[in-house]
Amino acid sequence: MASNELLTYKDTTPAARLDNKTLNKMVWRSCQLQAAFNYERMQSAGWLWSMLPGLQKIHTNKEDLAASMTHNMDFLNTHPFAVTFVMGMVLSMEQQKMDITTIRSVRVSTAAPLGGIGDALFWMTLIPITAGMTANMAIEGSILGPILYFIIAFGAEMALRYGLMYWSYNMGTKAVSMMTAYAKEFTHAASVLGVFVIGALIANYGGGVRLGISIPNGQTAAEDGTMVDVFINIQDYLDKIVPCLIPLLFTLMCYFLIKKKGFTPVKLIGLFLVIGIVGAIFGIWAGGYQPLVPVPWNVL
Repeated sequence: MASNELLTYKDTTPAARLDNKTLNKMVWRSCQLQAAFNYERMQSAGWLWSMLPGLQKIHTNKEDLAASMTHNMDFLNTHPFAVTFVMGMVLSMEQQKMDITTIRSVRVSTAAPLGGIGDALFWMTLIPITAGMTANMAIEGSILGPILYFIIAFGAEMALRYGLMYWSYNMGTKAVSMMTAYAKEFTHAASVLGVFVIGALIANYGGGVRLGISIPNGQTAAEDGTMVDVFINIQDYLDKIVPCLIPLLFTLMCYFLIKKKGFTPVKLIGLFLVIGIVGAIFGIWAGGYQPLVPVPWNVL
């Protein structure tokens, strides 16, 4: 902290409770939390933009408002759907004109674990399940697929944003102890559920990734007496060993490249694009098309 920054506000008189209109405005602004995302302070700019309507009403002293805006630009990284929980708690502390060091500590110590809980609940559970169900409807040609996805995902998000804002603002610092008491157990349970869901999605939607390689295996006589070629389908043998083995291997490859080699999602998308194009050209992947470059697999 710079030497010219305030540690306590000059006006320490508690402010009046914020009206619902201001709280609602802040909820909608929180949707832009990651609009100015950067690697130096992460979500801090979006956080201050979301908090500003409340801070302007709480701090009528210009120096206090400047100090509050300054410390609210600190590094912040939390789950965007659950950020209003932290906002409501910090607002209640700002309203009581608590010392800046305490507000900073509570904000940082609450935002980080909330990010882990939110990731387990949403990115690993709600969104994959919702996308899995509605994508299947869309694949079958139903317009209800994307509509239902938007209603469920966006509806759950906004309900959570509103609920957490009012709940944490009314509870104040008591919300911190309630959240941290069962955070570890809650996150573990949600993560386990998320792993099961991801496994099911791999089998369901990755099952379309199949090898199209067949190896000639002699000839046999047909009913009319003519001789026909016999082929060994590699995919059929793989299915007898481990169904959906290829999608599983691709998933494990993604995990390895991200975890061990530092790959980004953009790099993985590019890699899969290359694998798909090359595989289609040489007939490696099964599909309703003819390979552009026939490969004599009988040389294997």
